[in-house]
Amino acid sequence: MKKINQIILIVLLGFSSFAAKAQVPRLPLDSVLVKIALNPSLQAYDAKISAEDVYATGAKSLDAPKISAGQYQTPYQVNPNTGSFMIQAEQMFTNPAKLRAKEDYMKGMSKVTATDKSYMKNQLIAQVKQYYYERVVLEKKLVLLQNTQGLLEYMLKDANIRLTYGKEKLGNIYKTKADLYQLDNTREQLNNEISQKNIMLNTLMNRDKQAAFTVDTSVVLKDYETGLTDTAALATSRSDIKGINRNIELQQLNAKMEYSKRKPDFGIQAGHMFSYGGMSNQYILMGSITIPIVPWASKSYKANLKGIQYEVAQLQQRKMDMLNQAEGQLAGLRADLNSKKRQLKNYQQNIIPALQNSYKTALLAYDQNTGDLPSVLEGIKGLQMSRLEALDRLQEILNLQVAYERENESN
Repeated sequence: MKKINQIILIVLLGFSSFAAKAQVPRLPLDSVLVKIALNPSLQAYDAKISAEDVYATGAKSLDAPKISAGQYQTPYQVNPNTGSFMIQAEQMFTNPAKLRAKEDYMKGMSKVTATDKSYMKNQLIAQVKQYYYERVVLEKKLVLLQNTQGLLEYMLKDANIRLTYGKEKLGNIYKTKADLYQLDNTREQLNNEISQKNIMLNTLMNRDKQAAFTVDTSVVLKDYETGLTDTAALATSRSDIKGINRNIELQQLNAKMEYSKRKPDFGIQAGHMFSYGGMSNQYILMGSITIPIVPWASKSYKANLKGIQYEVAQLQQRKMDMLNQAEGQLAGLRADLNSKKRQLKNYQQNIIPALQNSYKTALLAYDQNTGDLPSVLEGIKGLQMSRLEALDRLQEILNLQVAYERENESN
């Protein structure tokens, strides 16, 4: 009865373990990329854009009016019979052209911030892809370790049987066990790296850092190495280059705002005087206009306009340099991709099949008592190392692919 209860308990634990695994969500790469919108850095850009748009709504506001009151031309007497008590109001009216230019400039600031957000989003997408692909390759390595463990356990079982008949050495059995224990360390390291990638991905998605999820282990290798760089398309796709274009436009709007300073502002002044000593009440009504074109006043905006021209020239050169560097980076990535793909193909078509044949030959010789266990173990280890190295090449290709998409901003 006790044994039956133990069996039932084991079955229930198995079902609970299966249910726990079933509850772990599976997140394909597209789903992870969608969740990037929740990243705090992107939301910070959204808040900044909203703030700049709100600031622009107040660009056409006028200066506050000025109201004053007090004695006007009144003698120092307790009971004056001359002078008056005056109430006065003043209002300056900024030239409408200045207000429009200021509004356009402030509206342009949020467009620059929007391109900065796009650049940051592109960087985050590249990080997500890299971490995700690293997690995928780690999962593939775990499967490879599981296969190697199965081979070693089979060899250990066979060796123990041979040992009972005096056909195997005890040292070889210990060597096989050591290789199995070494797999445990490697598996622990891989699981730790998977946990690290999960934390990084959860951080980018702004969710619980310890939340578990599975990944889609299928990967698609793109033929980027056969492409050519279209600088015109590159200039329209890359957010950092579009950001430079927006900065150039912003500087042009800044120049218009500075040029509008040569236009005059207007003002009006009105006052009413309550006269003392029976004198008639009086008033003041005056208009005013600024003269910004005089040499001592125009020097400032003229210097600013000249400086803005240099700023635009600097941005143009920076844009050309960025396009030049991007073109070189993409050419280098294509060459590297081509080389790494040839290496991976060599592993898959030549190196791994040759090592598989070497392992099978050693195993066959061992079964026929013409070989020894260390040769078989060496074949298993060599096969595992070559498969791991092939996965490393795959990881390098995926990293280069991510770097190419980040440079080309093709997400």
